[in-house]
Amino acid sequence: MGKVTVATVWLDGCSGCHMSLIDMDERLIELAEHIEVVYSPLVDRKDYPDSVDVAIVEGAVSTDEDEAKIKKIRTHTKVLVALGDCAVDANVPAMRNPIKVQDVMDRGYTDPETVALQPQIPTENLPRLLPYVRPMHEVVDVDVFVQGCPPSADTIYYVITELLAGRQPDLNQMTRPGA
Repeated sequence: MGKVTVATVWLDGCSGCHMSLIDMDERLIELAEHIEVVYSPLVDRKDYPDSVDVAIVEGAVSTDEDEAKIKKIRTHTKVLVALGDCAVDANVPAMRNPIKVQDVMDRGYTDPETVALQPQIPTENLPRLLPYVRPMHEVVDVDVFVQGCPPSADTIYYVITELLAGRQPDLNQMTRPGA
């Protein structure tokens, strides 16, 4: 049997979950014997592959670009893992939900208190903010939910090794929101 193909992705978040993934240290070498990373911010591939066994995605869905990306990932992935509190419940990115998108844009790009140079809202090369930040499961079906901000390297390792063994990870004793 060949290696299991794995993708890692981050949407709207801080990339702390990817830092925890890297914190697996020497266990990454062990996992490399069983997996092939086919897409990740840690590798150079630009397009999501047509078929991925496991996608590990951190971050909330905040923009039209995030929404299109997670839908494409779901379509081309066998097992989708929501990694971390932003992916599971939208966490910190959702703090903007009570604020209108136009008010967010004005504050960030035109408010004299926050903008020193020529104030203008960019119209090119900027994803459109959605009216509300959403967790992944509100946009696509998710197979595994891994809570934590960020989840520990031990938890991520457990999830990956359980999936490699063909088992659904039981995280009841390992994670909770924000831990």
